[in-house]
Amino acid sequence: MEKKPYLTKKEAALLLGKKNSNLNKKILTLLKNDYLVSLKKGLYTTKAYASANKGAEEYFSNILYYPSYLSLEYVLQKNGLIPEAVFAYTSVSRKAPRVFHNSFGTFSYRKIKENIFNGYLSVDYAPGLKVKIATPAKALFDYLYFKPLHSVSDLEKIKDLRINYGLINKDFWEELEGYIKNSHSPKMNKIFRLVKKDYDIKST
Repeated sequence: MEKKPYLTKKEAALLLGKKNSNLNKKILTLLKNDYLVSLKKGLYTTKAYASANKGAEEYFSNILYYPSYLSLEYVLQKNGLIPEAVFAYTSVSRKAPRVFHNSFGTFSYRKIKENIFNGYLSVDYAPGLKVKIATPAKALFDYLYFKPLHSVSDLEKIKDLRINYGLINKDFWEELEGYIKNSHSPKMNKIFRLVKKDYDIKST
C-alpha cells in the first residue's frame, strides 16, 4: 500500500482482503492510527508515501479532481510573480468549481471553458507519474480571466495588481498574448492592454 500514490476504496478492499462493514472498520482504524490519510471520500494515501515523496501535494491536486491542472495564485506565487503568500493549491478544471480540505491543505478548482483548458506542462513527479501544471504565462492568463471587469472599480483593481514585472520578458508577453487571442474574449483583450500598459510604465 505504501508504494501506491493513492488508493480507491475498491483497491483498499483488494489489498486488505476485506469488504463491506469489515472493510469500513479496517479503513477507520488505519485512519485513526495515521497509517492511511483521507484525500477525499473514498480516496486515500498512506502517510508513509506522502512523507517519502516530496511534492506529493501537487500530484494529489491533479488526482482529487480530474481533469485539472495547477494554475492561478499557486503557480504565480511559486514562480515569484506575485508577492502574496498562497495557502491553497489552486487549479482550473473543465468541471464545476469545487474545494477539498484534507490534512495536506486546501485544494480549490475554478471552472474554465473547454477552448482555453490548455497551456500546461506534464512535469515528471515520480517514475510513471506526472503533474499537470500551467506555464507562468498561462497561470497569469487564468488569474486575470477570473477577474471581474464590470465597473471603474474593477479596472482600478486590475491596475493595482502586484505583479512582479521584473520576471516577465518578451517571450512571456508573446505567450500570454497568444492565449488571449485564442480565447476570443473582448474582456481579456482589454485586461491585457491594461496590464501591458502598467508593465510599460513601470519598466521605463
